[in-house]
Amino acid sequence: MALSTFFTEPFYSLADFDRLFDEAFNARTSAVAPRQQGENSASRPMRPRMDVHEDQEKNLVTATFELPGLSKENVQIDVRDNVLTVSGESTISSERDEKGYSVRERRYGKFSRSLPVPQGIKPEEIKASMENGVLTVTFPRTTPEQAPKRITIS
Repeated sequence: MALSTFFTEPFYSLADFDRLFDEAFNARTSAVAPRQQGENSASRPMRPRMDVHEDQEKNLVTATFELPGLSKENVQIDVRDNVLTVSGESTISSERDEKGYSVRERRYGKFSRSLPVPQGIKPEEIKASMENGVLTVTFPRTTPEQAPKRITIS
């Protein structure tokens, strides 16, 4: 029995469900043929995992991105039209031998993830740090101008 069959037949992983959804939506929007089972998953686009947490008390949004193997030099953060975009590229080592793989789940290539930011957020209010392949981006939930104001009745 091939090693790749052992890893893919008995159980389905979250990556398999991601692939199924990608194929379903791509089939409706493009003329590209669906992927064959057993096709190299490393050839699929890289899509880093993201967590977004809102802290109402601190008026802060924290977005955390998993970017294993990447350094901050390989990652860009842009804000345009109230959309924060994290993008970059993960490359395969030039010393890598392509023969002999039974399973290849690691992905390489360009990636981009976007999320909306509140109206009126200034770029200098957005903070980012990266440690051990985890990018953390924080920004205010609302601006003082957006906060509800109480009107007194005369």
